[in-house]
Amino acid sequence: MNNRTFYNEVLTDHNRYPGHKEKLADANLVLEGVNPSCGDDIVLQLRVEDGRIAEGTFTGDGCAISQASVDIMLDLVIGKTKEEAMHLADLFFRMIKGTVSDEELEELEEASALMDISHMPARVKCAVLGWHTLTEMLGDEPEEK
Repeated sequence: MNNRTFYNEVLTDHNRYPGHKEKLADANLVLEGVNPSCGDDIVLQLRVEDGRIAEGTFTGDGCAISQASVDIMLDLVIGKTKEEAMHLADLFFRMIKGTVSDEELEELEEASALMDISHMPARVKCAVLGWHTLTEMLGDEPEEK
């Protein structure tokens, strides 16, 4: 299967049938992320217990890329420690910038389907919205270079 087909299937699936799009009643971390250039707006909600992301959800509206990307991100980070989640976020940002190795790309699992977003500058902010919200929420927002 070529990468574009994989990209389309992953995005379509996560956009149509998001596994994490709902309100999390017992969230202990909540942060809104907004992309003012296109109107994407999410509210990321996490329940962190004993230093591990026990559960995560999001609500909000936006394009298929922003909605699918945050859903994929939650698939990856639920069950992980803050440090592991931050590591995955770093890999995701590096993937978008084109500086991730093939081995590192494998760690991103389905999120690697968004690799070609780097060739669509207008869509990069959509894809990284959830990831930036997560890193800001966890307290270590990486600086843009």
